[in-house]
Amino acid sequence: MKEQKSMKERYWRYSLIVLIIGLGILLFRQAQPFMNGILGGFTLYLLLRNFTYWLQSKMNPTLAVWLVTIGTTLFILIPLSLMAWALVSQLSGLHFDTQAIIQPAQHAIAILKEKTGFDVLSEKSLSFMVSQLSSIGQRVMSGVSDAVVNIAVAIMLLFFMLYEGRKMESYVTVLLPFEEENKREVLEKIQLMVRSNAIGIPLLAVIQGFISLGGYLLCGAPNPILTAFLTAFASVIPIVGTAIIWIPVTIYFFLIGDWVNGLILLGYGGIIISQCDNLIRFILQKKMANIHPLITIFGVVAGLPIFGFMGIIFGPLLVSLFLLFIEMFRDEYLLNDASDEGVSK
Repeated sequence: MKEQKSMKERYWRYSLIVLIIGLGILLFRQAQPFMNGILGGFTLYLLLRNFTYWLQSKMNPTLAVWLVTIGTTLFILIPLSLMAWALVSQLSGLHFDTQAIIQPAQHAIAILKEKTGFDVLSEKSLSFMVSQLSSIGQRVMSGVSDAVVNIAVAIMLLFFMLYEGRKMESYVTVLLPFEEENKREVLEKIQLMVRSNAIGIPLLAVIQGFISLGGYLLCGAPNPILTAFLTAFASVIPIVGTAIIWIPVTIYFFLIGDWVNGLILLGYGGIIISQCDNLIRFILQKKMANIHPLITIFGVVAGLPIFGFMGIIFGPLLVSLFLLFIEMFRDEYLLNDASDEGVSK
């Protein structure tokens, strides 16, 4: 009888675990379109958590949550959305000296056809390029609509997480399968990593934007402010980073025959922009969370396909937690078992 009861309990326990995992996977897949909003709300919660708790001690807790949520919307999310919209408008209204570009480009195309036999201006190639341009336009428009939805999700999630913050944290702490000391370490690691990346990455982008703006103004690059803005965004991309912006601008100078400014920008980008990127990234990561640069690089590479844009924050967090869990397993089981064997001998 006891064995039957025990088997029944095990059956219900494992069935419940399977149901939880299955439903979790299903919910995760359905939440993929809103992942940036969900992770954005979580990031804002960690950044504003301590300030909200302090504000709740000074006034009505519900009013404090409303004030923080409205303030975040007005002073952070809406300005960021307007900046993104201005960037899209600037990109759609770009004007280049087409004749200055076409002539060197035609010469380069003729050399390419002579050497390889590939005609860039063939009907097939042109139709492919047109189809790609139209698909890029559709992606931009769908990206704008997705951003609006994700901002709304982030605002709602932020409000409810701030409102139920302490209860939520207590609930999550109970569920973590670690010793109390390890639980605190995991939670502190998550908070430190998210804060470090959420503050450090935008700060790095702003610094890089101003540094690159100096070079573009010096060389007389087209649309220097917009180009610097794009360079700031590109600074979050691992390995290549800002080079994907300043190298094409350098090539543009070479194509129009402006060799002096092209060489100046090549030297400025290779020596100042790129090296400052590496130096600033290293200093910020070390100062804010003492994160090894390789963790950031591998984390962003792994995080972008999983989480989208928010992967630049949560990718390094995943890698750091993975290494932390390995360290916990080593300390808890491998080293303890080795010490126990030594004592028994």
